[in-house]
Amino acid sequence: MEHILTYAQAAEPAGTVAYAPADGLLGNVWLLVAIPLLSAAILLLLGKRADRWGHWLGVAAVGAAFVLGLSFFFQLRGLENRSVELSLWDFIAVGDFRVDFGLLYDPLAAVFVLLITGVGFLIHLYAVEYMAHDEGRRRFFAYFNLFVAAMLLLVLGNNYVMLYFGWEGVGLASYLLISFWTERPAAATAGKKAFLMNRVGDAGLAIAIFIMFATLGTTQYDEVFNSVGGLTATTVLVMGLLLLLGAAGKSGQFPLQAWLPDAMEGPTPVSALIHAATMVTAGVYLIARSNPIFSANSTLQLVVVSVGALTLLIGCVIGAAKDDIKRVLAWSTVSQIGYMFLGVGLGGAAYALAIVHLLAHGFFKANMFLGAGSVMHGMKDQVDIRRFGGLSKYMKITWLTFMAGWLAIIGMFPFSGFFSKEPIIAAAFARGDWTSWLFGGAAVLGAGLTAFYMTRLYWLTFHGPKRWTEDIDHPHESPLLMTVPLILLGIGSLGAGFLLATSVPDWLTATAGLGGAEEHHDAVLSHTAVTVISLLVTALGVLLAWYLFRNGTATSPQPAGVVVTAARKNLYTDAFNVAVFEKPGIFLTRALVYLDNRGIDGLVNGLAAGIGGGSGRLRRLQTGFVRSYATSILTGALLVVAAFLAVQAGWLA
Repeated sequence: MEHILTYAQAAEPAGTVAYAPADGLLGNVWLLVAIPLLSAAILLLLGKRADRWGHWLGVAAVGAAFVLGLSFFFQLRGLENRSVELSLWDFIAVGDFRVDFGLLYDPLAAVFVLLITGVGFLIHLYAVEYMAHDEGRRRFFAYFNLFVAAMLLLVLGNNYVMLYFGWEGVGLASYLLISFWTERPAAATAGKKAFLMNRVGDAGLAIAIFIMFATLGTTQYDEVFNSVGGLTATTVLVMGLLLLLGAAGKSGQFPLQAWLPDAMEGPTPVSALIHAATMVTAGVYLIARSNPIFSANSTLQLVVVSVGALTLLIGCVIGAAKDDIKRVLAWSTVSQIGYMFLGVGLGGAAYALAIVHLLAHGFFKANMFLGAGSVMHGMKDQVDIRRFGGLSKYMKITWLTFMAGWLAIIGMFPFSGFFSKEPIIAAAFARGDWTSWLFGGAAVLGAGLTAFYMTRLYWLTFHGPKRWTEDIDHPHESPLLMTVPLILLGIGSLGAGFLLATSVPDWLTATAGLGGAEEHHDAVLSHTAVTVISLLVTALGVLLAWYLFRNGTATSPQPAGVVVTAARKNLYTDAFNVAVFEKPGIFLTRALVYLDNRGIDGLVNGLAAGIGGGSGRLRRLQTGFVRSYATSILTGALLVVAAFLAVQAGWLA
């Protein structure tokens, strides 16, 4: 039976969650998931009969979900207790253990819904033209809608089992989209790599849910969070580390970051959807949603902060050495998600800061990925920035919108990245111990490196001398369906950061334990000092990149030092995975196959062969001649008599 509950924390003791009845428009929250899911089903079931109009159905489904999300958002703002739980039916009911098939719509879920459906709608619209000449466009939009539906279920589920359903749905859809062009071996390999590496993180999440069931007897968010205080520190630590493993897998964080850049083998709209609005944000959402668990153990928070700081530097260093426009952006995503992990790991008010950066990142990263697709569209699908240059004269809309994304991601004042990333850096300097310098320094260094490699990307693509290949005669701007989303996302890249930074933290305080006005009185550097240092380091990175690449760059690989060589090889992380996991795994598999064939199967087959051979030999005794049987009987009788006489004579004891 359907019932609707609201999140009423104010009247309860700190750290507890209670529910109160509610009704109204928010009882239709389930439509957010149902509409894109139904659209995906229609497009897949109708097959080629929907080829002519299927892409517009896909766009309309996500657009309708966005409109509903907006209406639900304003409805939620009018509630005194800003959270609504919708329980549809009992999904699992075994003894005292129950799992609802239900949804939780609260401030955290609301902002994710708007990001997924809003930015997702613009990417869908862009994809109509981008995939116009692809025979599988209808199937592509079916997978696209499936992706959006799974991500919405992930952020709206009211318990960890529902979250896990959406989690696995996102993994499936990402595999289908990354490897969409199956005729390309690189795409098929990238899809498989993403699927397998995500399975590692998914196993961690699954085991964490098992621990919740074993220790608390529930997976409902409110019941888990209310009971965390009764668990031992070790249990909380193990549970949190397993949740972190799942988050690292989905968000491409160390040590599971290798799949994310390879996902660029899929169509560009897929890259934008995965890297900006959906999949990579799932890990940040998981940690933010599980904030009572992570806040209950300081060691756990330290691990999250360490993973974020390390990953943001890894992404920056590798991104600075790449020449593929989409792979540079991919490694920048790895780095920017690292900033978000740094924020959620810091806890307190920094949870909300991380969500602000996540939302701002959704605008400027989708803007730049779609801008990269526009460049590829005008340059016959070339991706090597060493062979671009001077495109600002030929692709003015793409150039201007990409400029907005570039200024936003490097955190230049007054663009959106400044308002979303700089507070995280300040919070890192406010930890209150020696780690303030370590993590704050890493964040500042990352800001400088981001400014360097993103300026390199921007300048080599749109400025400097032309370095085109001979088959490029006249680059051109993209059609209207591609440039309109770029313009809207460019506007968001410019102004969204300030609006988000001034509204989202207060909005998120309605979510239990998330956000708040926590003050840091023991910061090693003042907020003003951090801001000045960050801007100076960013400006230095921009100037250095401009000085080195103002006249273009060589169009072929050049000899490089140890650091650049390592960065070009992804800091040998792929080689490490191959040496430590892939090759031993292959050897173990082959050994098990050999043992199965020669050992287990050999034993079974040998026993069968022995019985068969023995029975064959015994069968030869059955000749069918009476004289043979008489001789056998006589021989047996003589042997019996001989044995009897031997016993009587004492010859046999």
